[in-house]
Amino acid sequence: MMVAETHPNVPLVTDLDDPSLFINRELSWLQFNDRVLEEALDHRHPLLERVKFLSIFANNLDEFFMIRVSGLRRQLESGVLAGPPDGMTPSEQLAAIRGELLPKLSAQMDCWQADLSKALREADLAVLSYDELKGRQKKLLRRHFKSEIFPALTPLAFDPGRPFPYITNLSMNLAVLVNDPVQGERFARLKVPPAFPRLLRVPSEESADSYDSLGLVDTANAFVWIEEVIAANLDLLFPGVEVLAAYPFRLTRDADFEIEEDEASDLSVAVEQGVGLRRFGSADRLEIDHDMPEWVRSMLAKNLRLAPYQVFTVEGPVGLADLMELTGVDRPDLKFEPFLPATPPTFRGANDLFAVMRQQDVLTYHPYDSFAPVVELVRQAANDPKVLTIKQTLYRVGPNSPIVDALLEARENGRQVSVLVELKARFDEENNLGWARQLEKAGVHVVYGLVGLKTHCKLLLIVRRETSGIRRYVHMATGNYNPVTARIYTDFGFFTCDDEIAADVSELFNVLTGYAHQTEYRKLLVAPSTMRGQFAARIDREIERHRQHGDGYLAFKMNALVDKRMIQALYLASQAGVKIDLQIRGICALRPGIAGLSENIRVTSIVGRFLEHARIFYFRNGGDEEMLLGSADLMPRNLNRRVEVLFPVRDRLLGLIRDSVLFVHLKDNVQARQLQADNTYVRLHPGPDEESLDSQAWMLENFAARTEEGISVALPYDPDQSARREPTPDFRD
Repeated sequence: MMVAETHPNVPLVTDLDDPSLFINRELSWLQFNDRVLEEALDHRHPLLERVKFLSIFANNLDEFFMIRVSGLRRQLESGVLAGPPDGMTPSEQLAAIRGELLPKLSAQMDCWQADLSKALREADLAVLSYDELKGRQKKLLRRHFKSEIFPALTPLAFDPGRPFPYITNLSMNLAVLVNDPVQGERFARLKVPPAFPRLLRVPSEESADSYDSLGLVDTANAFVWIEEVIAANLDLLFPGVEVLAAYPFRLTRDADFEIEEDEASDLSVAVEQGVGLRRFGSADRLEIDHDMPEWVRSMLAKNLRLAPYQVFTVEGPVGLADLMELTGVDRPDLKFEPFLPATPPTFRGANDLFAVMRQQDVLTYHPYDSFAPVVELVRQAANDPKVLTIKQTLYRVGPNSPIVDALLEARENGRQVSVLVELKARFDEENNLGWARQLEKAGVHVVYGLVGLKTHCKLLLIVRRETSGIRRYVHMATGNYNPVTARIYTDFGFFTCDDEIAADVSELFNVLTGYAHQTEYRKLLVAPSTMRGQFAARIDREIERHRQHGDGYLAFKMNALVDKRMIQALYLASQAGVKIDLQIRGICALRPGIAGLSENIRVTSIVGRFLEHARIFYFRNGGDEEMLLGSADLMPRNLNRRVEVLFPVRDRLLGLIRDSVLFVHLKDNVQARQLQADNTYVRLHPGPDEESLDSQAWMLENFAARTEEGISVALPYDPDQSARREPTPDFRD
């Protein structure tokens, strides 16, 4: 029997509502984005992959301001004082966000200007300033500007006769100052049309004749920012006046819109109208060039109704998210080595996936496993005369979806097809509206979900008439039915025809498409009806087991941990002596390592080549192990305001996930960072007697090569010892 760690001289923390026991959600998210920035700074990564991480860091911030910061500002304006579990008011959070963010923005720009841009030049892939171009190159770019860019530009003056122009969300703009011979110094706004790439290829002097209308030269390895090209040719836009200067700026608007579902007669129309209003949201952040005169920035802030804390000065290119364009350059030597996802061993060579599923449950782990079996299952169902019905939930499917194509094919073949398309998936509303209408046009039964809830669960149900009677086949997943993200997100897919699971899924679809009010299920944990209570009961079960036998252990891997009641349940388990490993990629509001409260909890985070997206919840339960996979994180929105599903895996698959996925990631000492009680993360490094382990690299090498018996190389992991080792700081980071 194991003995729990005890601290006899440290009293247990009794007030679990104390705000100091919780980390602020927004500040925790900023810490996550800092880990993304660290990857851009990591010289072990290929150069263009580092550029990609820098772009992701910037893009993440755009969404953070559009949704989270705008929400705090709305709370501030409406007088909301009640804060999150950590007790911070909206004004305190906004001030803390700016304080945390400013040094990181400086580090971001240093990463680009002092590191990446120089390294790109050394690799013969340069982003140049316009002033660095040679005379012939400038002439060629001016020709391109006149023929392609100039016709699309619309300068908008601001004077008593012309109102201040509307600045669209995330648009790149130039604040142009001109000296009019009659009116004197004037301001005009010039929007950079989003139809053009932000980075234009620089024509080489030797290949001028190859410079086509798109600004491309086959041999060119240099780019220039489009706003610099426009600024250098403003004389063509403002003839007869002196162009004094042009300063880039960029505006971020509130992009979160509320839909009054109870009052909407047609949800699709309401969502479409809401998406259209997104571009008119109130201003939240203004990014300006550091050389912009004070009177110009004050004029912009005044007309955009921005407070000083909402203005950010940039000493370099504005809008580094657009660096993602560079990653499309054909330079495989500057990218991660490509890999070919594997087909799971049980599906290899199989022509009939239904026959395989009748024999055994099958697990896929993307991106190491191919997404093709998921598409193939829907296609086989579409063309199988024994199939009666196909039902599926779609949250984010992406463009050119083979899943939607297969569903349309099924309808053409006379199958009954029902699809729940979640129209409220943020930033995918327009895409999902398009798919919903295309499916409806083909005769598919399309529903949009339940009023007041997002349907976030990932479910596929196929009903088939066989010799023995009706049989139901099910696929469930932790990630979306999206073959694009399946190549870069780590997610599980689970194929089964287990009778009880199939019955649960069938009844859940009746809830989603009809008026059923079912709240009890056989094997599935379903939010918002049963998941919270049943999950908390499993934590309580582990506490009781530990009190009796001293071997309590929990290991959860997820994207975010925010829910106060779930955090308090984990605190109680830690106080009882239960050892807890949490691997949380993003937001974590729990404070580990507090004596008398959370000294038995270890929290790590992995940010790497692939986005860790799978949710795994493991309960040792005295050896009668239980493992749940699914779409839900432990957040109020997932447990209270979404339709979510956690599903069990057992026996062979449980052992495979536990030993060759979960425990491998928990043992990572290359990409993992460990959370400290003060919301700082320390990168882990191998100890004196340890080998280095990059879990994602290990997966690439081992998971795809597994056999039906599993993986021959299993890494030992001792939750009671190795998980408790203190991280070794390394100041190279």
